[in-house]
Amino acid sequence: DEKTMARMFEPFFTTKGPGKGTGLGLAVVHGVIVQSGGHLAVYSEVGKGTTFKIYFPQVDGLRKSSKSHPGIRQTPRGSETVLLVEDEAGVRNLALQVLETAGYHVLVAAHGGEGVRMAENHHGEIHLLVSDVVMPEMGGRLLAEHLVGIRPGIKVLFLSGYTDDAVVRHGVLGAEVNFLQKPFTTAALAEKVRDVLDQGSAAELT
Repeated sequence: DEKTMARMFEPFFTTKGPGKGTGLGLAVVHGVIVQSGGHLAVYSEVGKGTTFKIYFPQVDGLRKSSKSHPGIRQTPRGSETVLLVEDEAGVRNLALQVLETAGYHVLVAAHGGEGVRMAENHHGEIHLLVSDVVMPEMGGRLLAEHLVGIRPGIKVLFLSGYTDDAVVRHGVLGAEVNFLQKPFTTAALAEKVRDVLDQGSAAELT
């Protein structure tokens, strides 16, 4: 309907009931398209259906490929253990694939409560928590505070559909907290994870 159409691209707008999800996921889609210089059009009639049309800029011609690409950096790798907590299945699966491909051992949870249980039951070290900020049951901030309490050496990287400044202004995170905005590229996630792991000190959430 028109009310849903007016808000459908907001990061945490949802038509689901409490505890059923935090958003439609269309904010991520919209962000990818706009950042690529494209446009997204929607037409919908209740009871009949919905059509999404995505327009991208036309490319004049294909770039010639080269066997050597000295300007392209290799994806940073690691062998540490990462706890990934993300309630959106698409983002969670993408992040899991990126991290495993880069060599990390990944523990995966769909929400904060599951993340706590995994951290409590895991006998080895967990080097990094990668968590969405807003999730049902327990948000990323509370999850991180709990894990820092039981695993003092853990480092933290937050993910969110909000911009960095917006998250800080809403009081969800401190200005010095490690943060990666959605939508992110696979390279951006791999580089940010490596950067946070290479930092000298553990998580600072204030």
